[in-house]
Amino acid sequence: MSFKELFADKNSFEFLSPYIIAEIGVNHENSMEKAKQMIKEIAESGGHAAKFQTYKADKIASEKHAPSYWDLSSEPCTSQHELFKKYDSFGIEEYEELSNYCKELGVDFISTPFDVDSVRALDKFMDYFKVASADVTNIPLLRAIGKTEKPVIMSTGAATLGEVETAINTLRQAGATDVALMHCVLNYPTPKKNAQMSLMRDLIRIFGDECPIGYSDHVRPNDDGTMPALEIATLHGALVIEKHYTYDKNLSGNDHYHAMDKSDLKQFTEKLGEYRDLYGGGPRNMKLEEQALANARRRIIASKQIKKGDILGEGNLIALRSNNGIDISLWDKVINTRAANDIEQGTPLSWEMLRGML
Repeated sequence: MSFKELFADKNSFEFLSPYIIAEIGVNHENSMEKAKQMIKEIAESGGHAAKFQTYKADKIASEKHAPSYWDLSSEPCTSQHELFKKYDSFGIEEYEELSNYCKELGVDFISTPFDVDSVRALDKFMDYFKVASADVTNIPLLRAIGKTEKPVIMSTGAATLGEVETAINTLRQAGATDVALMHCVLNYPTPKKNAQMSLMRDLIRIFGDECPIGYSDHVRPNDDGTMPALEIATLHGALVIEKHYTYDKNLSGNDHYHAMDKSDLKQFTEKLGEYRDLYGGGPRNMKLEEQALANARRRIIASKQIKKGDILGEGNLIALRSNNGIDISLWDKVINTRAANDIEQGTPLSWEMLRGML
């Protein structure tokens, strides 16, 4: 699955094969070495894209009026500006280097821009853009992204259907070629009871004819590394999946505590492969059931000794599993015919044993 296939023809999309975005965000903690380590892990584990976040704290949050909206027991920082300031040191040179590294490993590079300057800087490195949930109503940013005339993937956390529709129209009117929508809940982390996976079906029902639909997840992986929310989304037809990625889930702060790691991602992609095997595709492959078809189907059998000229019917015939004989589906064509010769009990009937209708 590639992003081009995602927007080319969703009707030709292979079920259970979503485009998987592993969001590193700023979990690299300003370290190029850690960023590249995670890109490599994503490539090795079956991810299609490594996603970052491009921002400067001063352009994303008010220093005095933007309190936290995440679980403080996992991320104790109470100021958005303060938290963003810790991890905003990567510039255009770093993103160009990361983009080139992604190309080397066959992974798509993507970074969510949080201001107009970032849109312009990232444009030459990306084939599509991502809009974060918190910017669904950010008209200037949407217009700047739309002007790139590239496809857009937009998360819909905390947004009303009216706001989503306005954002789609704004992007398209500015020049965006295609828009995909992601069900998302802006809880960090999202308790399972708050995931509201059914809303993805609403997006499919309302926007599915014009937009590919997917899911962006903030639910903690289970202790065994399974991610039921991603599985449910995929089984419900998600064409694109996004989840935060970390090199160490035991780290506190930022987006480590609700992210998946290499093992989780690999387990998920392997499970999707198992699901695809189970799901199959295309018309029924009759060759797979040839033996059962030959030996388990009912055929018409003589239930007692039949004399030549006897009328055939329920009194002297029975339907039994047999590898030869007239198929039981032709029962009505056999009933009320006469035996052309003597037939031993237990003999499968053949057309040569019958003669004309009464």
